Amino acid sequence: MTTAYLQETTLLDFSHSSIQQLISDKHWRALSTQNAIAAVYSFVRDEILFGYNADDSIPASQVLADGYGQCNTKSTLFMALLRALGIPCRLHGFSIYNALQRGAIPAYLMPLAPKRILHSWVEVHLADKWLDIEGFIIDRPFLRQVQQAFGDCGKFSGYGIAVPCLQKPQNDFNGGNTYIQAEGIADDFGLFTQPDDFYAKHGSNLRGVKKLLYRYVLRHLINYNVNRIRRLGIPPARSKV
Repeated sequence: MTTAYLQETTLLDFSHSSIQQLISDKHWRALSTQNAIAAVYSFVRDEILFGYNADDSIPASQVLADGYGQCNTKSTLFMALLRALGIPCRLHGFSIYNALQRGAIPAYLMPLAPKRILHSWVEVHLADKWLDIEGFIIDRPFLRQVQQAFGDCGKFSGYGIAVPCLQKPQNDFNGGNTYIQAEGIADDFGLFTQPDDFYAKHGSNLRGVKKLLYRYVLRHLINYNVNRIRRLGIPPARSKV
């Protein structure tokens, strides 16, 4: 296994004191490899809430400080934590159709969203195979609210989720693959040893004025909406995607 899959980078800044302190406090180094992956996975999924950061290409320490993230930023934090524990991992880059964000992004902001949104998941090396790990994007409290609002419906796309079965998503880590947005993938950009290379090649979702507007105004409106759903649920009138 190449040491590049364990390398620290600008984005994977796992030597940062906050990341090292977290690992120490959680006692993750005392766990077996699979149990360590499971513990880190649960932390990134449920203690780093689903939300929208200032940019996709922020370092892991900033994601941790924010306390929330989406597919790309949660992937960065997940990778940094795994590499700090000596667990090899890499990034798989994609784009997703923006329709799966409808509901999380309020309807009045959807016209400003790009048609295809930069997306990624993490591939983790365990027991001589690479696992697809994507299911950490949506935290349990937010997912429960969506599940309650949409009852027993099967295939689902919306609210940051795209799965074959909303009520039984493949988002628990038990030594295998996990997914929560994979049904919404548009483009496959391939594998990247370092997330820094992915963003250097594919940039970010928005540019220019739209990027500034998103960073300073729009994402706060989106996060307000996401947090309201997490706390209060989805009104019956809006339970249609």
